[in-house]
Amino acid sequence: MIVVSETIKKPVTAATLSAATVRSQVTVPLRFTDGYTTTAEVLTFHGLADGKEHLLLALGEWEQTLQAHGAQTPAPLVRVHSECLTGDVFGSERCDCGPQLREAVEQIAATGGFLLYLRQEGRGIGLYSKLDAYALQDDGLDTYEANLALGHGEDERDYTAAAQMLAALGAGTVRLLTNNPDKAAQLTALGINVTGQVPTGVHLSAANHRYLAAKRDHTAHTLELPAFP
Repeated sequence: MIVVSETIKKPVTAATLSAATVRSQVTVPLRFTDGYTTTAEVLTFHGLADGKEHLLLALGEWEQTLQAHGAQTPAPLVRVHSECLTGDVFGSERCDCGPQLREAVEQIAATGGFLLYLRQEGRGIGLYSKLDAYALQDDGLDTYEANLALGHGEDERDYTAAAQMLAALGAGTVRLLTNNPDKAAQLTALGINVTGQVPTGVHLSAANHRYLAAKRDHTAHTLELPAFP
């Protein structure tokens, strides 16, 4: 039996942004399954608006990038990545989350910046509801229609905590690594100056073509998809 949720996505405005502070910082060496390695400074925070345990991974020469960016130096590269247990951990091909995470870490480490890992599974509806939505997608609904059929919003993510985390590090100006225009719009509304939007790669598989097409067609993600047999 699928339980219907009545969660409603709240509007985001600059007035909702309150100060957050760094709680802890720890060095974590990273190794991915393809052999790529790097080192991250993992930060936790006090005072995040939603009370969740979001993480910020500072990568590459991030301190120098923060201090030096200006007319001649690009702003820090930032990826706001929503948690996806099935894709990030288990390698599910129903989405492109795992490859996007892997790609983002390497790109950000090369230029200096931050990966924000937000605990917003299933575009904010939670893991169990996401799997319920998968079942509805198997019956013919697209990813957005399935969320609505469960009584959720199409996308319930709120990036207030992301803006708080960036502000806590003094990263008020960023370049955003994303295909999703809503991320840039929300961060801008919360006072973060997004100077550019860098698209992620297109991580296409037979299992996610319809999912990616829905994101392109329904929410204007910047994706160029080839026809898939």
